[in-house]
Amino acid sequence: MNEKVLAIPLPSISGTRLWRRVLVATGVSYVIVLLDASIVNVALNGISDSIGIGIDGLQWVVNSYTLAFAALLLTGGTLADRWGARRAYLAGLLLFTVASASCGLAAGLPVLAAGRAVQGVGAAVLVPAALKLIDQAHPEPELRARAIGIWMSLGAVAMAAGPLIGGSLISWLGWRSVFFVNVPIGLAGVWPALSVAQRPARSLPQRLDLPGQVSAVVALGVPITVLIQGRYWSAPLVWTALAVSAAAAAAFLVAEVRSPHPMLPLSLFRGRVFAASTVVSATSALVFYGLLFVCGLYFQQVRGYSPVRAGLALLPLTATVAVGGFGSARVARLLGSRWSMCAAFGAYAFGALGLLGATRTSSYWLALAPMVVIGLAGGFISPAATAPALGAVDKARVGIAAAALNTARQSGSAVGVAAFGTLVTTVHPFSSGLHAVLYLIALASAAAAAVWAYSCRPTAQAPRLTASR
Repeated sequence: MNEKVLAIPLPSISGTRLWRRVLVATGVSYVIVLLDASIVNVALNGISDSIGIGIDGLQWVVNSYTLAFAALLLTGGTLADRWGARRAYLAGLLLFTVASASCGLAAGLPVLAAGRAVQGVGAAVLVPAALKLIDQAHPEPELRARAIGIWMSLGAVAMAAGPLIGGSLISWLGWRSVFFVNVPIGLAGVWPALSVAQRPARSLPQRLDLPGQVSAVVALGVPITVLIQGRYWSAPLVWTALAVSAAAAAAFLVAEVRSPHPMLPLSLFRGRVFAASTVVSATSALVFYGLLFVCGLYFQQVRGYSPVRAGLALLPLTATVAVGGFGSARVARLLGSRWSMCAAFGAYAFGALGLLGATRTSSYWLALAPMVVIGLAGGFISPAATAPALGAVDKARVGIAAAALNTARQSGSAVGVAAFGTLVTTVHPFSSGLHAVLYLIALASAAAAAVWAYSCRPTAQAPRLTASR
């Protein structure tokens, strides 16, 4: 179909009205994406009791969403270019909304996990399209920066409030309500987006990078499956799965090198700063979201907290992320990018070791300060890693570089939930598994700090990468 057939004739909007409508529409998308990433953590106990699944099943409830989001995010950005930002945004938002309703209606794990995966597909399409809409509506750099700042702040608030909102909804309406709440929010974002005129999509000569996309899904999905389910498999099956994953990773690298229009140009990683930014972004997401998953289980299954009380207990961990994000640029200016990032990962390690005193009977207040420290560090790291990474690439590659960083974060999140969930499942009692998780966090944080300190030393500053493949 051509653009004239699909476009909905609407009166043109300009100036402040356009700015507001785009911000409302895109703000809705980011709110439900990040709300969904955190709200489900207080629903895990209710889901487990209702449909009879263990921690491995709960890992799939979380990771089906994260894996689809991570694996398809780069392709989602391409679709926004090919279809046009508004059309891609509406497609992603409606897909996410319908999938949320299916999750709320699910009677068992297969339907729930499938619905969560479709939610991830919708998020992977609508998030890049939302950023493209903001860019189109704000040609002035200052207004664009302000709009993106507001957009990210809305997401941070949603992520912080997710456990508390989820706990309240579950107490009143049951665990299914954490998915049904996305339906009215998603529908509320449709009209503002329809009110924005559709710009003609770019006439792109290249096709989607299907070989790269398929191999990326396999390379990422199989190890996660092994982490979650591998303890039930025979050793030959585990090794076979890992060999398949390695082969898929190799196929991905070959596909990206040979493709004239790769979805992930590997030359980006020739720059040490960009490569280090992807490492620290993935490690930070692994630590934060993996710990959020485990802490949600700890407060409900070990300490016996109600959903509302668990949401309140998690608030110091999630709410301080926004505080850390808002202060990130100022701290980086004061201490410098290199040492402020190392300090943030040191805070991760310090907070993790501080949580070692958490037991079934210990006072909650012993966990308060470590969670605050971890939340502040998590909020600081994401923008602090993004700014130097995007500054190290050519302007023509900023979009794909940003998508690569987001993919690294989502992939790290999936690995964290899978690995930490498996540890607390296989190491008994739960407190011993939790301690293993905390020691692993301290080691991973130290390794990430070392990578950043080495890559960002003064002699490692590389010139901007050109737009050549």
